Amino acid sequence: MSTHGRGPIETATAELVAWVTGAAGEPVPVGPPRACDDADGLTLWPMELRSARQTRSSGAVREPYRFTVRHLLCVTGPAGLPRLDRVLTAATSDGRYPVVLEAGDAPLWTAFGTAPRPALLIDVATQVDHPTPAAPPVLQPLRLRQLDVRSLSGRVVGPQDQPLAAMRVELPGTGSATRTDPEGRFLIVGVPHDPEHPSPVRLRLTGRGLVLTADVDPAEDDIVIVCAPPTH
Repeated sequence: MSTHGRGPIETATAELVAWVTGAAGEPVPVGPPRACDDADGLTLWPMELRSARQTRSSGAVREPYRFTVRHLLCVTGPAGLPRLDRVLTAATSDGRYPVVLEAGDAPLWTAFGTAPRPALLIDVATQVDHPTPAAPPVLQPLRLRQLDVRSLSGRVVGPQDQPLAAMRVELPGTGSATRTDPEGRFLIVGVPHDPEHPSPVRLRLTGRGLVLTADVDPAEDDIVIVCAPPTH
């Protein structure tokens, strides 16, 4: 997440400043806690980064890295109390920013070198977006061709040229399938055909305890497929 060239932490803080300012009714500066005699109001400070639940990436697109920026909003003088009260009321009313009431530990204020005072911890969810890989440039003019479709007809026979009826004949990956008639004949329509680059067509045959594939020449007028039982 970034806005106007800002990074995700800076963007999250700027958005929270705008919201807190509206809730408090007065501008809220960004900075570490100060002594109460330095100012009279509120201060906001991005204090901690916390990892959030990540989403597993799949394919070439990488999922964003998600985390939370925890901010410390504290009072810097008597006038800050009613403003903090308004912020707490707004936060618990609209639920936009989770509030944590755990800012009373003495070591925290010792680290800042100030006396303890009323404060809120406010979490802002954000993320680091990964750019989508650029597609390679097209160096040659595009050429669009529409493939022809044709029909495949033929017979399925046994080792001694006996017709095999009720054999399932299908074109894998297309859903086109049929069954042979009593004379072993089949007809499959809508088979893609590229006249500029002809290639064999693979058929799958199932029945009579057999499952086999056969590569046939679509240019043949009468295709004959011989099904032989496996030898032991």
